[in-house]
Amino acid sequence: MNLRPEEISSVIKEQIKRYSTELEVSDVGTVIQVADGIARIHGLEKAMQGELLEFPGEVYGMVLNLEEDNVGAVLLGDSRNVNEGDTVKTTGRVVEVPVGDALTGRVVNALGQPIDGKGPIVTDKYRKIERVASGVITRKSVSVPLQTGIKAIDAMVPIGRGQRELIIGDRQTGKTAIAIDTIINQKGQGVHCIYVAIGQKASTVASIVKTLEEYGAMAYTTVVASTASELAPLQYIAPYSGCAIGEEWMENGGDVLVVYDDLDMPVGKLRLRQSGSAGGHNGIKNIILHTGSQNFNRIRVGIDRSKYIKVVDYVLSRFTKDEQDAINQGIENASDAVIDYLDHGFNHAMNRFN
Repeated sequence: MNLRPEEISSVIKEQIKRYSTELEVSDVGTVIQVADGIARIHGLEKAMQGELLEFPGEVYGMVLNLEEDNVGAVLLGDSRNVNEGDTVKTTGRVVEVPVGDALTGRVVNALGQPIDGKGPIVTDKYRKIERVASGVITRKSVSVPLQTGIKAIDAMVPIGRGQRELIIGDRQTGKTAIAIDTIINQKGQGVHCIYVAIGQKASTVASIVKTLEEYGAMAYTTVVASTASELAPLQYIAPYSGCAIGEEWMENGGDVLVVYDDLDMPVGKLRLRQSGSAGGHNGIKNIILHTGSQNFNRIRVGIDRSKYIKVVDYVLSRFTKDEQDAINQGIENASDAVIDYLDHGFNHAMNRFN
């Protein structure tokens, strides 16, 4: 092979031209523990609360705990791709979502990524999901009503713009229907609507989106979906993402309606709480009746619900094979939760199993 000196010289000159002295500086740490979607990392002394961390395999995490010798982060991706000893880098950015008019009519996940098959969201505006809320003094007083379209509510318990309202009731009493009707009634009212679906089945979310499309409500609505099959951290940040999207319109002088809808728990899913209402469960109603208090620890295992069968008949019916497998896993997880509760306390069990 004959190499001419001028060829070697030209290659070297070209490489010198392309040489850059820019350095990428980032804190690097090491994973010391991974379990239940939570990773502990050593060596990230300068990490910020809520900062986005980059793990191997294009998995990201969000910093939640800043301890003396390690950092605790929830994983926003498949934890099976993260192992002890892996290298973790800080990004210098806190968790944020895209905002602006580009999200109108779109269905996105908790990170603001489109999941409706309509292509990418083109926007240069982003907003942190966690920020300090406006103080009470700086807020305007509630003076303009928000019409739900349901005469009984609008006449007897009217809702005002700038107000929060809890829709509470037993199973199958139409709580979601009230929320969807209210969104549909905002057509032509200049109100941006955001529907946040937390822990619901993907089919249920698709059905709601279809209903909104049929009534033309998606023209002014954004759906943030964190379904039951997604990781718990994504379900955790979904309400924050919906709020961040709405705050962009609010701070530009617009009116926004945000609906947080957490439906019945999917089959086998656990929910640990220290207090609360019966939620339509007769057994818990009986305990509250005899103890005279709602303040007691409870572990619930979800059984989902059916649109086509009455609640009583559905509860007494047999599980399908897939549901039975999920219930068996849920019972096993509930047993582990009880042991964790006895060994480490209820708060520790809630952090691990919720």
